[in-house]
Amino acid sequence: MTSFLRPIDRRTMLRGSLAAGVGVAFGQLLFSGTAQAYSWSRTMNQGDSGADVTELQIRVAGWAADSASHSRVGIDGDFGPGTAAAVKRFQAAYGLTADGSAGPNTQAKLNALEQSDGSTLHFNWTEFVDQSSGNFNGGKVSAATAKENARRCMYKLEALRKKLGDKPITVNSGFRSIAHNAEIGGATDSQHMYGTAADLDVPGVATKTVYQKAETCGFSGLEKYTVDHQHVDSRADIGREWWWESGTI
Repeated sequence: MTSFLRPIDRRTMLRGSLAAGVGVAFGQLLFSGTAQAYSWSRTMNQGDSGADVTELQIRVAGWAADSASHSRVGIDGDFGPGTAAAVKRFQAAYGLTADGSAGPNTQAKLNALEQSDGSTLHFNWTEFVDQSSGNFNGGKVSAATAKENARRCMYKLEALRKKLGDKPITVNSGFRSIAHNAEIGGATDSQHMYGTAADLDVPGVATKTVYQKAETCGFSGLEKYTVDHQHVDSRADIGREWWWESGTI
């Protein structure tokens, strides 16, 4: 799972320099030019359904559980109990009224975590593109799908970062083309080739601690924490079995 290349320092690069031209879910985030914040049109509550609920689920997916659990927020557009619980955890973490109702204050905080190019506040596309080609081409899914999967991963990583006390997270490897994955000896069906995975570095935080917090963020793939980085992925989102190599459950 390890990449032997490290990305250019993302803080020295302009956000979105590699991001033009790809659409994402429901056409709400536009990559031709400057993307707009998601246009929430209503307060969403348990029992609601629709494209806006799907986007809500993507953005709170990292708040799937309070403790280690094979739990994930279903990205299905139906606002059920799991989504409501994740919204409450998100609200509590950001100092909002934890009522499970996704109203204007919650929506504003969700949009504050979004950058204008569709990436998130603390992560950007340059960290997730294939390190050989600088784009999302050549994987096991289309470039648009790989990029959308990477965006979903970013929101889970925002939750992980918050749970680690706002400690900066470096992404060493995100999406990989089939060719690049083979070059570095990646697994033959590596989740990196789907855009669902990231290899992380959190300076000053033990890898075991990162692993344990990731167990609450809806990640269905976690590599053992005895190596020099932490691998996370969302393989269950594409129909794979859960795999926690060092998990406690």
